[in-house]
Amino acid sequence: MPISADRFESIDDEEGPTPGTNAHEILSFLEVHADEAFTQSEIAEATGINRGSVGPTLSRLHTDGRVDHKGIYWRISDHARSVDAAASHANEAAASREDEPMAYDEWQEHAVDPRNDRE
Repeated sequence: MPISADRFESIDDEEGPTPGTNAHEILSFLEVHADEAFTQSEIAEATGINRGSVGPTLSRLHTDGRVDHKGIYWRISDHARSVDAAASHANEAAASREDEPMAYDEWQEHAVDPRNDRE
């Protein structure tokens, strides 16, 4: 079923790929093995995704800045790792201050979104 152009523009895909999709499965695998790089065949074998689908999915993830590619090898990007680390840090900081209310408005004035500072 088609959607309107306005609705299309309002879709927020900053959360990342939808669970259960090839992109989500590949990113999940690469995140678990963040200190390694893999060939498309190795990714297909490890994730159970059809080899013919791995290449196009990796290309889209590369375009989005979520994976890095050199030669025949692919790995989770440093950018994706830094976003995960920042989110984890924010969660830990919030949890450590559960007894006092978090001044989110003050925090937002100084917060830096690493996705905006990419090279």
